[in-house]
Amino acid sequence: MTLRFSRYLTGISMLALFMVVSCKENKTGQEVKVHKYTNALANETSPYLLQHAHNPVNWRAWSQEALDDAKKENKLVLVSIGYSSCHWCHVMEDETFENEEVAKIMNENFINIKVDREERPDVDQVYMTALQLISGSGGWPLNVITLPNGKPLYGGTYHTREQWMQVLTKISELYKNDPKKAEEYSDMVAAGIAEANLVEPAKGFESITQEALKNSVANWSPNWDLEEGGEKGVQKFMIPSNLSFLLDYAVLTEDDKAKRHVRNTLDKMALGGVYDQIGGGFYRYSTDAFWKVPHFEKMLYDNAQVLSLYSKAYTLFKDDAYKNVVWETIDFLDREMKDTNGGYHAALDADSEGEEGKFYVWKEEELRSVLGEGFELFSAYYNIHKEAVWEDGNYVLHRKVDDAEFVEEHDIEQSKLNFIKSEWNKKLLAERNKRVFPRSDDKIITSWNALLVNGFVDAYKAFGQKRFLEKAESVFSFIRSNAYQNGKLVHTFKKGSKRKEGFIEDYAFMIDASLELYGLTMNTEYLDFAKELNAKAEAGFADEASGMYHYNEGNDLIVRIIKTDDGVLPSPNAVMAHNLFRLGHLDYNTEYTEKAKRMLSAMVPVLTESAPSYSKWNALLLNHTYPYFEIAVVGKDAEVLIKALNEIHLPNALVVGSKVESNAPLFKDRYVADGTLIYVCRNTTCKLPVKSVDEALRQMRNF
Repeated sequence: MTLRFSRYLTGISMLALFMVVSCKENKTGQEVKVHKYTNALANETSPYLLQHAHNPVNWRAWSQEALDDAKKENKLVLVSIGYSSCHWCHVMEDETFENEEVAKIMNENFINIKVDREERPDVDQVYMTALQLISGSGGWPLNVITLPNGKPLYGGTYHTREQWMQVLTKISELYKNDPKKAEEYSDMVAAGIAEANLVEPAKGFESITQEALKNSVANWSPNWDLEEGGEKGVQKFMIPSNLSFLLDYAVLTEDDKAKRHVRNTLDKMALGGVYDQIGGGFYRYSTDAFWKVPHFEKMLYDNAQVLSLYSKAYTLFKDDAYKNVVWETIDFLDREMKDTNGGYHAALDADSEGEEGKFYVWKEEELRSVLGEGFELFSAYYNIHKEAVWEDGNYVLHRKVDDAEFVEEHDIEQSKLNFIKSEWNKKLLAERNKRVFPRSDDKIITSWNALLVNGFVDAYKAFGQKRFLEKAESVFSFIRSNAYQNGKLVHTFKKGSKRKEGFIEDYAFMIDASLELYGLTMNTEYLDFAKELNAKAEAGFADEASGMYHYNEGNDLIVRIIKTDDGVLPSPNAVMAHNLFRLGHLDYNTEYTEKAKRMLSAMVPVLTESAPSYSKWNALLLNHTYPYFEIAVVGKDAEVLIKALNEIHLPNALVVGSKVESNAPLFKDRYVADGTLIYVCRNTTCKLPVKSVDEALRQMRNF
């Protein structure tokens, strides 16, 4: 029996979004919507689930109770997974899940469960793996039909109404007519999911070599688009963790090709339509190979990681264009994604008024009306000409050349261009704000906000703006106060939320953020909290057999996921290994450093073959195969010297300090009352202390 037997059932179609509602007046004369249908999702807080609360389908949220009911009633389970800013999720809801005929079939034959993948990424991971085994690819909406025990029988993505009704009928008939065959098949898929999550523990450390690292990059580099940046292909994704690793790799290995590729990619991204040229911030990805036309959703995790990436690039290249990207992106996040109580929302929809990108694109006559005499220079700067039009007369603002080339071509001072651009942006942003805003997914996700803490930290390191550090500490404090409940992290929350799950990514990213803040502030409370979370991650998620960490703490899914590859987020196991590596160097804890090394060693075979999916592991391999320094700054002026060190690109260094006497291994017996000293160390061996950053850098070069 083949896993591909169900592929013929899938298909794609485009349709518009609508909701079936009527309007009545309440006692005060206000008009209120009265829905024909209301299901159990009306009691949820997830914007995605609430979007389906008035479907005629009897949707329920994921719960053990729903699965138990499927067993009692001997019904198949239909699990439909998506997220609020998913365009095709909206389309399928409109055409299919709003249809009463479809709903009748679903309600009579299935227990129907809706899942917000951002609330339950563990459920999504399990069934996305199933879909990839069944069809060879994946995507959202993700629609899986399972037996009452949760084992998958069918998986697909977007379906037209007719295709979906065929799927429902055929799978229902298969289960009723040949339950044994259905059970055998679902057992095979479940076994495949379990096999995909097996990690063979390392037997030694022989594979941790510079040769393995260089082979990994050598196998990857033929896929680089050296002309347009990013990876070769018809679409372009940013993947900040890939570019961040390559930047460090290029510096440590003196690989000019890798350095040029990273810089070219950063430049092309910042010039392209994938970057919101008026409002700041990056969209999800480019639908073409030239970074020109994006898919218009904006995700917190993308923009959080981009802050870190461009800030790091600035410390190396000192390019003001990168500084502008960071500052404009922070402005965007504060303006459009920050919650009034603290923390940042998950996403902004790609659509507004039922049209993708409508909030962001421009027609030429609009631009002429708003900009007046300034339109001619603007049109040259942003390529407003007939050949560049996107569709329906709309333009996605993008640039072909950087400012240096533009000012030379147009004989204009850079300072004057900066002023003109500022005026353009003010006018167009004001005009754009009159439009209907895209929907916001106002969930606050712990792991994504932890990434944002690091983004603010890296911005502070690069630019020295105290407000960026204040933002980092504020977000961290908010998450700790709201997402750390009864000694455990929750993954997502908002007022009234019922969610109690926390995942290894939440622990890994929060530990990382704690260590970053400790390194900047020297406040040992951050270090203590990192250790506390690390102990809880070890107790709740560690997998003894593989040496890795399970994705979720419970055992209520058909398999336990061990997430080792990077996606849009870095691998939580790779981040945990980095955390152990740093904690080990901070406390001279060989148990931690050995565990990190064992985890890394297990991953070397796959990262050598598939570097783009394992960049966070490759970054750890870089730490192990090239000199790694502990830089301890001790004395009353430690903050000043740490700030100066952080303004320099130091890819393989742990920078920490103390303004007081400390018994911590890196600071013990090193404090002097009348000065501040820098100790440059490697593997517990330290050079004689020096007083200046230049001297410390010289020691690193000549260690």
